[in-house]
Amino acid sequence: MSLDLLSLPPAPHVHGDDPAAFWTARSAAVSAVSGPVATIDLDALRFNAMDLVVRSAGVPIRVASKSIRVREVLGATLAIPGYRGILAFTLPEALWLAREYDDIVLGYPSVDRAALEQLVGDDDLAHRITLMVDDPAQLDAVDAVAAPASRARIRVAIDADASWRAPVLGHIGVRRSPVHEPTEVLRLARSILARPGFDLVGLMMYEAQIAGQPDHTGSGDGVIRWMQHRSREELVARRGAIVAGLREITELEFVNGGGTGSLEFTAADPAVTETTAGSGLLAGHLFDGYRAFAPAPAAAFALEVVRKPLDDIAVVLGGGWIASGPPVASRQPRPVWPSGLKTLGREGAGEVQTPLQGESARRLRVGDRVWFRHAKSGELAERVDRYHLTLGENLVGEAATYRGEGKSFL
Repeated sequence: MSLDLLSLPPAPHVHGDDPAAFWTARSAAVSAVSGPVATIDLDALRFNAMDLVVRSAGVPIRVASKSIRVREVLGATLAIPGYRGILAFTLPEALWLAREYDDIVLGYPSVDRAALEQLVGDDDLAHRITLMVDDPAQLDAVDAVAAPASRARIRVAIDADASWRAPVLGHIGVRRSPVHEPTEVLRLARSILARPGFDLVGLMMYEAQIAGQPDHTGSGDGVIRWMQHRSREELVARRGAIVAGLREITELEFVNGGGTGSLEFTAADPAVTETTAGSGLLAGHLFDGYRAFAPAPAAAFALEVVRKPLDDIAVVLGGGWIASGPPVASRQPRPVWPSGLKTLGREGAGEVQTPLQGESARRLRVGDRVWFRHAKSGELAERVDRYHLTLGENLVGEAATYRGEGKSFL
């Protein structure tokens, strides 16, 4: 189907008003579909998409495709005013998407020789795709495929480290780019400008310690908020210095920053020209732990009860769809309806079965369904070949995932 979120009629139930009605309607919509079944509620998706636009306060949002992995949803989101361009996660994916889209920034460096050969051999693809670099060795990988004089000019952006080097605590954030200080970024920029066959067009700085760190979990929130406040102050000054230095030696088309969890802060940084968001569209349960926003559970999946070993334990088939990151409980899918269910400490979410315990389990029978939310967002699409699209109690279509289209990029 061609998905137009802005023209959809409103659904009768909003999750925050009446969770029971929301999940009951969702169950009714897919009652005739054999399980396991993954769904996207279109009213929730639309709510999240518009809320992200409001939070980004007029700064364009680049859509992070790794958090979606559904072309239908990517297209529908990009059709909404306030969204512009895609942040892809692999070069083969970017090449595939470039058949439809002309503004794709690669979020991570690539040394995929076959993909680079395709990129450098096609002027149109080279114009549509921007590679991400943080080391001259990544430029060497391109030149090893084709000498500058024999290929298209390649657009590149610098990924600068946005982590906070705290005076006592040390490195706070993720391990990404080796260039952190303004002098390091400018040195890399000059080396790119001095090399034939490359055009430096942008800068990216992803503040994972702010965007990806919940601050309303009930455990250690005060420390997290203190860290994020200090990190914000440092980052505004350093990113501003980096951008000012770069603009003295070249023109930048974009300065990208942030993620779903930091849109307000990132959009307010005068050095930033665009933000990034993706996970907030489908809203995995990790986003329940943020103070600044409350997304609706757009993506969810239902598994079927196949046995009852005890009266207060129901076992569903499957469930071990673990999100990336540290191997902790928060990365497991979370049972959300019927309410009051929890996984067993010694089993968790299993490869082929997941026992669930709680008073609600006493009312579950073989064949009943339990709704789960994935911890993050894009990884759910790696488990299924399609999402069933719901609107209230109605099943209104389906959308193929990358997997359903025969693509598995990473």
